[in-house]
Amino acid sequence: MRTDLLADRHIGIQEADLPVMLKRIGVSSLDELIDKIIPENIRLKDPLSLPEPMTEREFTEHIAQLATQNKLYTSYIGLGWYDTITPAVIQRNVFENPVWYTSYTPYQTEISQGRLEALLNFQTVVSDLTAMPLANCSLLDEATSAAEAMTMMHSLRSRTQQKAGANTLFVDENVFPQIIAVLSTRAIPQGINLVFGNYKTFEFTPDVFGCIIQYPNSDGSVENYKSFVEKAHHSECKVAVAADILSLALLTPPGEWDADIVFGSTQRLGIPLFYGGPSAAYFATREEFKRQMPGRIIGKSKDKYGKVCYRMALQTREQHIKRERATSNICTAQALLAVMAGFYAVYHGPEGIKTIAERIHSIAVLLNQTLTHLGYKQRNEDFFDTLRFSLPETVTAQELRTIALSKEVNLRYFDNGDVGLSIDETTNMKDVNQLIAIFSIAAEKEVQEVTDVPFVSYKGALCRKSAYLTHEVFRKYHTETEMMRYIKRLERKDISLAHSMISLGSCTMKCNPAVEMIALSNLGWMGMHPLVPIDQAQGYQTLIHNLAEQLKVITGFSGITFQPNSGAAGEYTGLRIIRSYLEHIGQSHRNIILIPASAHGTNPASAVQCGFTTLTCACDEKGNVDVEDLKKKAEENKENLAALMITYPSTHGIFEPEIKKICEIIHSCGAQVYMDGANMNGQVGLTSPGYIGADVCHLNLHKTFSSPHGGGGPGVGPVCVSEHLVPFLPGHSLFGDSTNEVAAAPYGSAGILPIAYGYISMLGAEGLTKATKIAILSSNYLAACLKDTYGIVYTGATGYVGHEMILDCRNLHEDVGFSEADIAKRLMDYGYHAPTLSFPVHGTLMIEPTESESLAELNNFVDVMECIWKEIQEVKNGQANKDDNVLINAPHPEYEVVANEWNHCYSREKAVYPIQSVRDNKFWINVARVDDAWGDRNLITTLYGEIN
Repeated sequence: MRTDLLADRHIGIQEADLPVMLKRIGVSSLDELIDKIIPENIRLKDPLSLPEPMTEREFTEHIAQLATQNKLYTSYIGLGWYDTITPAVIQRNVFENPVWYTSYTPYQTEISQGRLEALLNFQTVVSDLTAMPLANCSLLDEATSAAEAMTMMHSLRSRTQQKAGANTLFVDENVFPQIIAVLSTRAIPQGINLVFGNYKTFEFTPDVFGCIIQYPNSDGSVENYKSFVEKAHHSECKVAVAADILSLALLTPPGEWDADIVFGSTQRLGIPLFYGGPSAAYFATREEFKRQMPGRIIGKSKDKYGKVCYRMALQTREQHIKRERATSNICTAQALLAVMAGFYAVYHGPEGIKTIAERIHSIAVLLNQTLTHLGYKQRNEDFFDTLRFSLPETVTAQELRTIALSKEVNLRYFDNGDVGLSIDETTNMKDVNQLIAIFSIAAEKEVQEVTDVPFVSYKGALCRKSAYLTHEVFRKYHTETEMMRYIKRLERKDISLAHSMISLGSCTMKCNPAVEMIALSNLGWMGMHPLVPIDQAQGYQTLIHNLAEQLKVITGFSGITFQPNSGAAGEYTGLRIIRSYLEHIGQSHRNIILIPASAHGTNPASAVQCGFTTLTCACDEKGNVDVEDLKKKAEENKENLAALMITYPSTHGIFEPEIKKICEIIHSCGAQVYMDGANMNGQVGLTSPGYIGADVCHLNLHKTFSSPHGGGGPGVGPVCVSEHLVPFLPGHSLFGDSTNEVAAAPYGSAGILPIAYGYISMLGAEGLTKATKIAILSSNYLAACLKDTYGIVYTGATGYVGHEMILDCRNLHEDVGFSEADIAKRLMDYGYHAPTLSFPVHGTLMIEPTESESLAELNNFVDVMECIWKEIQEVKNGQANKDDNVLINAPHPEYEVVANEWNHCYSREKAVYPIQSVRDNKFWINVARVDDAWGDRNLITTLYGEIN
């Protein structure tokens, strides 16, 4: 392989390492190993038909050239997306910083304190601005948050309403169209009836369980919903409000007029447009609804010595654990973007946020006055940033559009001929005068150039009077020096891929090459509104087309959508496509989804969300799907079977030898095969879902294709389908077809597509295939090294594992009283993030080393695991105290180790410097083992809550 290609830098195992690894595994060559692991009947006969790989320099030039094809007109389209200014100190130190973008979801609390604090900042911002007591730490986007609000209100129905079959949701007609489209997709499978209309004239009936309204509404009007909310509550209906987060700096927040749920986007808080995403949605509600709220909640707690710390609260709400009992299929969030939005609020503080909002409103007031003077009639009596004009008889929308485009300006054009514009943080005096010129030319009237924007405070009836962002964190870091140091202080509390291998099984925490990440900071990718005319987004369109063709080759499918914002959203989308197809062919009665016990955890949750009934089929003692059980259940439910959802390779870490037969069984029953692509890192270049026989597959670009995990998001979950399913891929209202729309933006989180595109373009067919082989090699190497101590739970038919494997820790509890959690905590002392705990098998650790770790790192991890094994044996043999040892006391925080007193019966050195590699590169931990139970009993989700 050429040494000037990315593969040589990305793949951690070198040619010289192969003999050592292969010998330990017990095979003579890498190809022999692959032949033993992947069934011959699913192996691709030819290499992937992809273009020759680019060098890093060639890709850098190529992606920059594509960016120049995006015409960055000034857009006043609004509709939930607004240009904003990302503070350079945040862009440089968070968005472009691998410590922040390569970290994992903060399940391992003690080594995630920096991110957890940053996310608690975000929750505090949301709670303060919405005046709601409880906020989560982000959802995928505004439209899917609306769908989550709908589902939550449905689950909150009283027993009387449930018994009466109350299933109607009222949606005001002036809610954003993309929200309406996603609600329409999500409502029908859940048995929810949507009714649209004007909130002013809507009459509540017993079958209505909830309502969704927009504040300010889609036209830009600030409506007073107080009496409507009172009527709703009098009728036992919940009210969810889609609210512009920045407007709440000036407007009375929904929490103060008794809303039950408030949701929306925080994109305005310093997150680039990115052609529609990623950006962090927010979701806030009443405290009494905490058990029903979707997504993750960060809360305060204390460690074993009483020190205040942060953790993911109420973790039992994680949907992949609940499986078919889940109330949502949310698996990831938008953590990185939520962190950035939180830091934006910290950097600007309450005065800065208010000043930004007031300046936006002042410009809108000035334009309203000026354009009204020119003969345009503004339809919003009360507004924040958005104006809607009826045109004079002498002016047409087409004429105005032509003039605006000639000046590289995009306005919003309504179906009835009205024209709208939304002001944002970036609008300056030049922009103001350009807008005035556009409207004056169209009206054929002259107007004097404006030299300044007079400050105008918001004077509407809904003027906010309550304070917000009063915590000291929002008052201390307003200089770049202080902000930089604050970010760095939090960064030092987190383990990421910048520190060591993160060996989480099924999560594929591989290297995110810098050459791919750099492209995201190009303004050509950052500054594009998602609803601009297609001809202005040719760079994005070319990139999306090229990436689509690459992924179709890799998966063996005919069609693809990039709309889903996460893997779980991709699961839902794939099932929605199947449902649409079945309806089209007159088979809508098919409602059963067969799911093996070895499938990915969100599969059952996604199936239920899509209105299906799930049926679990068994696995045998080797971890394979029990084909006879599957066949029996498929045939018993033949008339009603809609699909099989199967993860391949399975979460048991093996390649099912009978996978083709399994697909044939399902197809013979007239059903479809949905393949969960979470483990595509074990397939690329060697086999493919389409070749195996699947009909649908979602991909996790933040796993297999090297997009960063971001501490819990952003994710992208594109869905690939066979030819017969292509007509049912999600559309979008932008293209005049909102069928199966599953996200707010036409291409979901388009802003991070350059990463996966770069990964494929620079690795090429040979590099991608080698990456898969090395991932499998590394997994088997670790299995060979650790099987004689811990033991491996499942191996394939020939005794080998796939690209991941499950380490058995179940006997330790019986033998010594230790759990896999104790091993996870002790790994922190050695500078490692734990593997996946107790999933998919309780009492185990699931490990996936990926292709990007070196042999030296693998060997160090083996040394660490063997050292921990010896520490376990010391307790078992009586050499160490059963009640006071390094495992049950792990992790050992810095403040404990440097204290004057040391109250353990083992040395400080054994606690924190157990081996030389740790002495050479110590990661100091900030807190001791966290008291999870205390944090759940005392839920504190903002900065203000005190711990006694």
